[in-house]
Amino acid sequence: MELNLASIKDQIILAITQYGGKILLAIAVFIVGRLLIGRISRFISNRMNSSHIDRDVQPFLKSLVTVGLTVMLLLSCAGILGIQTTSFVAILGAAGLAVGLALQGSLANFAGGVLLLVFKPFRVGDLITAQGFTGHVEAIRIFDTVLVTVDNKTVTLPNGPLSTGPITNISTKGDIRVDMVFAAGSQNGVDKIRASIEEVIAACSYANDTKHDVLVTKLTENAIFFDVRVWTKATTYWETYYFVHEHISKQFTQDKVEAPLVQYTVKQG
Repeated sequence: MELNLASIKDQIILAITQYGGKILLAIAVFIVGRLLIGRISRFISNRMNSSHIDRDVQPFLKSLVTVGLTVMLLLSCAGILGIQTTSFVAILGAAGLAVGLALQGSLANFAGGVLLLVFKPFRVGDLITAQGFTGHVEAIRIFDTVLVTVDNKTVTLPNGPLSTGPITNISTKGDIRVDMVFAAGSQNGVDKIRASIEEVIAACSYANDTKHDVLVTKLTENAIFFDVRVWTKATTYWETYYFVHEHISKQFTQDKVEAPLVQYTVKQG
């Protein structure tokens, strides 16, 4: 019995001699590493706040960095204790590859959502054109973005293609130009037609104070074509468009601006 106790004591002393230093070093590295990770996490959080990164994506980015650094710390501590970490790294890599292949579409949309939230090519409420659709942004979610089109249809766009494709943000500058083309008979004369069009623009409450254009763009034998460019707020684009079209017709009638004459060529057989 005394022999067994002595043998156990010798083994404990041998284990402490061989591994005690490594265990203490691993514990010290873990404690210091956790402190450093906490400071790095707070630094990243402060930087994101000062950079005005969207608050919806901040917790995710912070957690992503914290988890990644913690995994590296644990692998380092395991290496100090003499545990072979190669197999763990290989297993993690294989698992990550399998998950990535299975969810590559969702991961692309997820990454696209993070990019949209970080770089903000548009915000909720903006009027944009993307992926063949034009509408106001109702929500920017982590996997998709929701648009409400001008005819009040809800369109859900995946963030992957959205983040890599062209995006036209109509609301960015605040003002937008409404381009229209009108034609009247050449018998009316340029000045008479222009005066009628300018009177309609002056009466449009949606038009702002920016200089508007009423330009002759094309002449034919029986018609004069005008490019009409009216500046308005992005939120009142369609109101301006329809107001001008409706009242141009009424103003032409009131001012007796005649339509282009229709000419027929009659040939005798």
